[in-house]
Amino acid sequence: MVKVTFIEESGKRREIDARPGDPLMYAAKDAGIDGIIAECGGSAMCATCHCYLLEAPNGPLPEPRIDEADTIEFNAHAPQPTSRLTCQVMVSEALEGAVFQVATGR
Repeated sequence: MVKVTFIEESGKRREIDARPGDPLMYAAKDAGIDGIIAECGGSAMCATCHCYLLEAPNGPLPEPRIDEADTIEFNAHAPQPTSRLTCQVMVSEALEGAVFQVATGR
């Protein structure tokens, strides 16, 4: 398992375990991370799993694909250069220690 930290909308930090090969959204939903709604079930359509990548100790994540970037641009509240959809971030060992802030203001 890969350890990833989420900072929930309330400011609470939660370290969770994520299974390599799965979208990060699955682990966030299973752990009950507040603010990860995932209405579209992982198809990069709704931006209700929008987070900001704050720390990536093992190097940058792969760039968002065009569908993720478009959804962030057109559907996410307050998109930033570090915005990601957790449904599109695939868990790997390189994600160990990463910190994500759940986007607020939906």
